[in-house]
Amino acid sequence: MKRRQLLQGAAASAALGPWAHTMAQDRYAKYKGQTIVINYPAHPHYDQAEKLFAEFTAETGIKVERDKMQYLRMKDKQVLEMGKRGNGDYDVAVYVVMWKTEYVKKGLLEPLDGYFNNKTLADPTWDQKDIIGKYWDTNALVGGPKMYLPGPGARPYGIPFGAETGILAYRTDILEKHKIAVPKTYNDLLAACRVIKDKEGIGGLTSRGQTGHQITAAWLLHLTPNGGEVFDSNWRAAFNNAQGVRAAEILKEIVDTGPAGIPSYGFGEMQNAFLQGQAAMYLDSVAIMGPVQDPAKSRIAGKVAYAVHPKGTQHSAQSGGFAMAIPKNARNKDAAFLFMQWMTSKQADVKIALSGGNMNRWSTLDNAEVGKKYALELPALRESLKIANPDWRPLIPEWDHISQQILGQALPDVITGRKPAKQALDAAVKAAEDAVRQGGWLKS
Repeated sequence: MKRRQLLQGAAASAALGPWAHTMAQDRYAKYKGQTIVINYPAHPHYDQAEKLFAEFTAETGIKVERDKMQYLRMKDKQVLEMGKRGNGDYDVAVYVVMWKTEYVKKGLLEPLDGYFNNKTLADPTWDQKDIIGKYWDTNALVGGPKMYLPGPGARPYGIPFGAETGILAYRTDILEKHKIAVPKTYNDLLAACRVIKDKEGIGGLTSRGQTGHQITAAWLLHLTPNGGEVFDSNWRAAFNNAQGVRAAEILKEIVDTGPAGIPSYGFGEMQNAFLQGQAAMYLDSVAIMGPVQDPAKSRIAGKVAYAVHPKGTQHSAQSGGFAMAIPKNARNKDAAFLFMQWMTSKQADVKIALSGGNMNRWSTLDNAEVGKKYALELPALRESLKIANPDWRPLIPEWDHISQQILGQALPDVITGRKPAKQALDAAVKAAEDAVRQGGWLKS
């Protein structure tokens, strides 16, 4: 942050003086003693964020009860609780971005604009425009173009928290040893994978590969950078065209030159393979940055650098991750909003980033202490945010089914060699088009 900004912030705080503290205390006083229940994922960002729960309670008097789960198990539990006619168990539900439109269509979430406009609840220093723009567009908004993009009709239903884009992490020692340049294109990337597998005897690039959502997420990493899309503008299947087939063939080559366990890897296993030295490169969420530096999780600290997602026919990087929301049937909605607002404040975002969580704010990227800790990571992160794509995959209500039960069942045949990519993807077209036709997207 620039010196002028620091001085202006200090001057503003000094001008408000004790009054600002009194306002904050008044904001929380009514809710002191309430207990909110939050359902959230076992994920590197939330592992750090939960360390602040006690501090929130100490400052506000609002207690926090935790329900922490593996993130792909959360949806069934959330739908059950948020679908109850009376109050459900959750006051805060953390959703994965691909669930947001489905939840809103089913009437399960509170729109948040009313809370942000409520002067008795809203913190005037919170600053929505300081939230990284691509994260706000992708994770918070529902109701705009295609139902999930920013534009007319879009409203916030969540606050990005653990939002993410993609990044390439690589072992500097291994690339230097074999005189491999940092991959800038997919041709570079695949060539490096082959050399590393052949000469170093470890995987070139780690990847997800587990049947269902995980393998679809892995394939999507290579789809839009290579000019592909899941559906065309008329909601006809496009994933089986030349670009979609190329993305699947790239994934197969990554599996063939990667660590042996990829077909069973979810996000955690994929990440751990890189952290434990079983692969020389990683191409996925920025959530890797904190764990790389953590000696309790990483054997490669001090040997990793970062670069932007390689270019295929274009530059494009994922946007996704998590957001916190308030269920329609929550018992303690105001206290839930206060918790979400506090956890996503500028001060909390810096603390979480310094402990190894994701950064959700521009001001955090500009923070001097964060800049010192993440000197290697931030330049690549800033470049990745420029190419982050809110239309990385179609976040329509039907997407979770298509991702898990259609594409996620077809792609394993590709990476194991049971079927050629074109054949496997062609076989998924009818089911995918039936799903979007039933949802009202495909009209003919």
